[in-house]
Amino acid sequence: MSVVCPDVRREAFAEASRFRAEFYECLTARRDEMFELADALLCVDGPVTSPVDLTMVPEHRRGHGALYGALNRGRIDVERLRTLLTGLPLPRFEGGRLVLAVDVSPWLRSDAPCSADRLFCHVYGRAKSASQFIPGWPYSFVAVLEPGATSWTSILDVVRLGPEDDATAVTATQLRAVAERLISAGQWAPGDPDITIVMDAGYDVTRLAWVLRDLPVELVGRIRSDRVMRLPKPSLKEYALAYPQGGRPPKHGKEFRFAKPETWPEAAITTVTDTANYGKAEAQAWDRVHPRLTHRSAWLEHDGELPIVEGTLVRLKVEHLSKEREAPPVWLWSSKTGAAPADVDLWWQVFLRRFDLEHTFRFTKQTLGWTTPKVRTPEAADRWTWLLVIAHTQLRLARPLAADLRRPWEKPTKPERLTPARVRRGFRNIRAHLLCPARVPQPRGAGPGRPPGTKNRHPAPRYDVGKTVRRPETLKAIGRPGRSW
Repeated sequence: MSVVCPDVRREAFAEASRFRAEFYECLTARRDEMFELADALLCVDGPVTSPVDLTMVPEHRRGHGALYGALNRGRIDVERLRTLLTGLPLPRFEGGRLVLAVDVSPWLRSDAPCSADRLFCHVYGRAKSASQFIPGWPYSFVAVLEPGATSWTSILDVVRLGPEDDATAVTATQLRAVAERLISAGQWAPGDPDITIVMDAGYDVTRLAWVLRDLPVELVGRIRSDRVMRLPKPSLKEYALAYPQGGRPPKHGKEFRFAKPETWPEAAITTVTDTANYGKAEAQAWDRVHPRLTHRSAWLEHDGELPIVEGTLVRLKVEHLSKEREAPPVWLWSSKTGAAPADVDLWWQVFLRRFDLEHTFRFTKQTLGWTTPKVRTPEAADRWTWLLVIAHTQLRLARPLAADLRRPWEKPTKPERLTPARVRRGFRNIRAHLLCPARVPQPRGAGPGRPPGTKNRHPAPRYDVGKTVRRPETLKAIGRPGRSW
């Protein structure tokens, strides 16, 4: 039994039912099947090993043909769905601050030459040095983080990266759209703390800070430890003392080499915090540190003089990692200048919370079976991905209603500490009290299918990874292609 008070339970039931009704309205084709498919994801026992197994769940009242029809020809009003997700109650940090995390997770399809728009996705092996590039569909997720140690996140948006897309441009457009929807939904108002966006070292955080400078956001990203940045340029008085012979004042200050401590000036801010898992955490911060930009990469087509994107550089050093392993320093860069000690501590703490998004990826892949279906088209993959986002959101809304249905060998857990997997175990009991707008199926009989003995005269086209389509008539001329990686 849940120990949540009755008023909170009633409000949670109302919020979950309201969300299910709005989600049903976002489905514009094959809506009944797609709605029941999302319920089957949440009510099936154990991990999802095959989508067709979901048709055997009592909550799924249609056949396996309807499942494939929904994934291949269903329609979702994605913009309306994004607005719906943004309007839900969202977790906040101290002071009502919203903290977002952006990251990319791949759907690997190495053995699918008939699937279009695949890219080479970077993945790690058992050892971090054993990196690989495997064909697949990369998806960019934006989620709201929660304070404290938790495996919960609130997914707001997901976008698939195509072969012709620039990752930085797509991320900038995605983050701008999410921030504007949050403002339109009343999640941020003038006077509130800026929305903090956290990202890993794979993103060009300085470029994103420049592109999103007109929004009430501050970006925090990890920087590689071999980078070289610049200190702020000296004032006119300092320049006159250093260069009495005169000359043109420099545009940048001295070099700040991460790997050479002798190039570091005295830190403007230094904080020391005791942590439960890492011992003492020491953070040093330098203000107005910026990279020296050149006309290459993302700045190749920049018109006019290149800007100076100043921010705060933070060096985090902890005593040890888990199992007393040595901890290398972590470098962070924030787009905010003139920071206070509280801001510095907030930045490295929310960066550690960014890894909660990895728990979401693991849960969607290993439990909800995100990458399990062998769908052919990227459009079908997009529909399945959005169904998993909806399923994860319903679990988050059902948190106050879930009981701890633990296994005999598992330890009891407090209601506020239930993981998404434990909430999912009891969702079937919760669903019985929620709104279910899907209509009863109307049997129409089985289709005629392909006549016995006939063959498919129109084979599916083959696609190179990140390249154009190879038509069947081209295959006859060049022979059967081998693997496409």
